[in-house]
Amino acid sequence: MQAQAQGNTIVIGQAIDLSGPNGSIGRDYVAGITTYFDSINVNGGIGGRRIKYLVRDDQGIPAVSAQAINDLLEKDKAEFLIGGIGAAVTDAVLTTPKFVQSGQTLFAPLVASTKTYNSRVLFWRPSPEQEMQYIFSYFDKLGIKSVGIAYQENSLNQDMYHYVVAELKKRNMLMSGLVRIGGSAGDMERESAVLAKSSPGIVIAIADTLGTGTFLKEFRKQAPRTFVAGMSLINLERLAEVAGPKALEWTVFSQVVPNPQSKKTVIQMDHSNMMKKFRDEDLSSLTFEGFMVAKTLVKAIQAGKPGRDPLQSLATQKNLIDLGGVTLAPSEATHRMSNFVDMALFRKGGGLLF
Repeated sequence: MQAQAQGNTIVIGQAIDLSGPNGSIGRDYVAGITTYFDSINVNGGIGGRRIKYLVRDDQGIPAVSAQAINDLLEKDKAEFLIGGIGAAVTDAVLTTPKFVQSGQTLFAPLVASTKTYNSRVLFWRPSPEQEMQYIFSYFDKLGIKSVGIAYQENSLNQDMYHYVVAELKKRNMLMSGLVRIGGSAGDMERESAVLAKSSPGIVIAIADTLGTGTFLKEFRKQAPRTFVAGMSLINLERLAEVAGPKALEWTVFSQVVPNPQSKKTVIQMDHSNMMKKFRDEDLSSLTFEGFMVAKTLVKAIQAGKPGRDPLQSLATQKNLIDLGGVTLAPSEATHRMSNFVDMALFRKGGGLLF
């Protein structure tokens, strides 16, 4: 693939959910990416070439995403592609003939599945297993040994469920009960009541946003003050709609970026300042992640050499990458750029408290 852009623009394309079930996640992610690219363009672009960032709404539908990527490559001549949300969408893109022929790398899709991908995908965020390890370590340090599981049974969650069960055994933690999400309302009501009576120290939700919300709505009737833990791609806006804001109290979520409201590092300050300058959205973990994804891609393009895919070069480099106080450690083995995981509590009245 010819990595360098032709003419005076560098075309970067993305198909992502902006109006479907994960629309609020997609909109925040795109806002952060757009903000960083805008900050580059007002300063002359990359080597005098402006970034042309084209975003297509795939509504979270794999076939729509595949068609959008096809159009971005064929009609818009996109030279770099940023991924969308979910394993199904990512799988559809990877098998799109135009993507296969392009030789490009799909950068930074938001995938919470434990599924293994090949080197044509370069993840920015850490793996779901790393997020789950952090959740376990966090509550293990608090002395919590009794863990419940809320499990939405499907092929994508199956591997994570087995991973969590194995981790419980490894850490000598007790599985106090299981709620199956997606069965009859009566079964879930009964299982939630049984789980609540067992008084788990924490319940780990292995489910999508809708499944987690459905569980919380029922479980909170029995256990309003039991910790429930979810992962970073839970859509908090949608979760509050399904379960009700009150049900979100005493829930915690793994996060793959530092607190976006903090100003401890240069990149946290840059993100805050640039969002105020170019956008009117509130800061969030997803706007910050998008901002850092865009900065990482720009660094790859700046360091790129003719005839080589800059993202593959980035993935295989041995040196740490400093984004301004946040450090990336690329792994050729896992095709991931970052290992950072933190924990945030959903506070009373809304919003995450890191």
